[in-house]
Amino acid sequence: MKTTAHLDRQSQLLLAVNGLIVLAGALSGTFLNVYLWKSKQDYTMIGWFTVAQQVAVGLTFWLGGKWVKEYNKMNTLRAGIVLSGLFYLLVLWVGSDVVRFIWPLGILLGISIGLFWVAFNVVYFEVTDRENRDLFNGWVGLLGSFTGIVGPWFSGTLITWLKGDKGYRLIFTISLVIYAICVVFSFFLKKREKGSSYHWMEPITQLRSKGSPWRLMSLGLVAQGIREGVFAFLIGLLVFVATKQEARLGQFTLITSAISLLTYWLAGKWYKPKFRSPGMLVGALLLWIVIIPLLWKTTYGTLLILGIGSSLFMPLYILPMISSGFDLMGTSDETVDKRVELVVLRELSLMVGRLAGTFIFIIVLMVSKTPLTITILMLILGASPILSWVFIRKLLQSGRSA
Repeated sequence: MKTTAHLDRQSQLLLAVNGLIVLAGALSGTFLNVYLWKSKQDYTMIGWFTVAQQVAVGLTFWLGGKWVKEYNKMNTLRAGIVLSGLFYLLVLWVGSDVVRFIWPLGILLGISIGLFWVAFNVVYFEVTDRENRDLFNGWVGLLGSFTGIVGPWFSGTLITWLKGDKGYRLIFTISLVIYAICVVFSFFLKKREKGSSYHWMEPITQLRSKGSPWRLMSLGLVAQGIREGVFAFLIGLLVFVATKQEARLGQFTLITSAISLLTYWLAGKWYKPKFRSPGMLVGALLLWIVIIPLLWKTTYGTLLILGIGSSLFMPLYILPMISSGFDLMGTSDETVDKRVELVVLRELSLMVGRLAGTFIFIIVLMVSKTPLTITILMLILGASPILSWVFIRKLLQSGRSA
């Protein structure tokens, strides 16, 4: 008898915590790189800030995995939230001198992100299963899109209205309050059971094992990270550089997030495991095609085409990547027991890809910073989702993760 996928109360609470975190990021994170850019107009500096974050995220996942598995997952999650608040508190305190502290601030932000997401991903695996995982991911995308509509538009309008640093200081303060509320919500999540001993070298063991499906999955995740590492900070920055207005960046995010709201809702409702392989390939190809208009000229209009296209097609690509990886963690009692180590392997793979993409970005821009160079670089890095599908298509088609 066929059952309808649904989310229980713990899943709903976890979604609420995720939604608050994403809201805080939408309010402040969208404009963080713009804030740095206004202090110093240097793409390379933004790139190094991203490198600091990603190195810290990866190492925190690996080191924090032991605490998450053997001790208290929820305290790890709360520590990540608290450190996120501390990051914005320090940004407020440092003010216009923020560019002098790119590395320590990037590392702090990376640690906070790593602690929260290593705990969140493990708890997410425990409160979902193969039947409702796509539904949960669809709701994550839905909430992310909704907060993406409200947050950046509100922040951009506020910054433009107040002028100078006053608007930035206010939205950073609002984010602090949201992080505090998020900590309160986290206490309603049940304390999770402790696991067995943490195996530090399990990621390497999986990659060395010829029969491990994680060898292919990790390559797919590395390819995913190549695009993410650069596009995550570059698109919003290019919109601001093209328009010189925070309000236009807020408008851009409002439009693209509104479309994502619909597409993630549809994907969460109709995207089934049997559609993952063809859907992922179509999504990856279309994500690359929407970059092409930038070859004509990098304007608000062409960036909007890229943003709208990405919003339409990202769920087709990213939901199979997320769900298939977590499904691999539940294929046997052994993999379930090693879920923390596998979450760490997943993040380390993404980190390698993000760092590779960012290093390529930094090296190329040290040679040339022309708009055409940036566009060609985006086309090259933007093709990496297609490579993701090439690596994991056998897993998707065989049904091992579908």
